[in-house]
Amino acid sequence: MTEPKLLRASDSALVVIDIQERLASAMPARETVVRATGILLEAAARLDIPVLVTEQYSKGLGGTAPELCAKLPEGAVRIEKTSFSACAALPLTRPQVVLTGMEAHVCVLQTALELAAGREVFVVADAVCSRTEANYENALARLRAAGVTVTNTESVIFEWVRDAAHEQFRYLSKLIR
Repeated sequence: MTEPKLLRASDSALVVIDIQERLASAMPARETVVRATGILLEAAARLDIPVLVTEQYSKGLGGTAPELCAKLPEGAVRIEKTSFSACAALPLTRPQVVLTGMEAHVCVLQTALELAAGREVFVVADAVCSRTEANYENALARLRAAGVTVTNTESVIFEWVRDAAHEQFRYLSKLIR
């Protein structure tokens, strides 16, 4: 029997991919993605999970959405990039990577597929988006077929805390209501 593929806070890193002002304004699911990513940022801060934030060509696409900048935990690493995959630019030391961001079928997809060659990758479906539903659905299908775990914000948080007795459970459960 194989070990269940559950997230462990001590083994996780949270990567926020390209949720930038100009790019986000073109996304129909902007509010949902920013809200879910904000919740995950708060959870990561409470659970001492490292956070990395990428920005694709910020000169043209602007910086990370201000609502998320306000929630970045101390020590969060911001990375400027021009390649679509963030894999090569990420200074990861943990075996599990939780991905959020834009666009699901480009930067999130390429990053996830490359990371999956050596890490457990979890893409948070309610914290990623594309400009079209077809591209979003295609990305999730490709990720699942490649063995990437597609999950959701609430599952990530409950896997990170594992038990209602966890000291952060009460605070974190309020975030997802």
